Amino acid sequence: MNDEASMTAGASLPKDSSAPPASGKLRQALPSLRLALAGSVVWGLAMGASALFVLLLDRWETPVGVRIVVLLFALGGAAAFPIGWTLARLLSLGRRGETAFAAAFVSFATATIGLTALLYALQYRSYYAEWHEAPFTITWAFQFVFTGLVALYQFAVLGLRLYFPGGFIALFAAALWFASRSR
Repeated sequence: MNDEASMTAGASLPKDSSAPPASGKLRQALPSLRLALAGSVVWGLAMGASALFVLLLDRWETPVGVRIVVLLFALGGAAAFPIGWTLARLLSLGRRGETAFAAAFVSFATATIGLTALLYALQYRSYYAEWHEAPFTITWAFQFVFTGLVALYQFAVLGLRLYFPGGFIALFAAALWFASRSR
């Protein structure tokens, strides 16, 4: 009866004294400045190279368009590295190598695709803003939301393929490297 009463009264569960507090876990998961900068450069170059490789295979005939797309993918990759690293570390702290590999694979992929899609949507929105209504009206809000959704859809259909095969190989290598460092 006493146990039941304490459970219904909202008694807190005993805390694991060996687990670091949430802010300590986040601090532990953050990459060093050197790793964040070097990783961002390497990851950004790898994602840009992946896009360039596919665009050259497709024989794109507009060099300016190729440069913009490659830059977009490189910036998305560069911005994604520290976020992907931190997320992967948070998911794999104190776990086995397989878990670290899976966490890195999913984290780097999600951060890279998400940030590159966001950059694409911002560029897409800036292009179509010329034909949108005055800001902060109801019509403008609909245009803003649906332009962003169309941009994300278009990126999913046309942009994701630029990660294959180069970006996928780099993702696999990065996840292996992360798992080997996490032991």
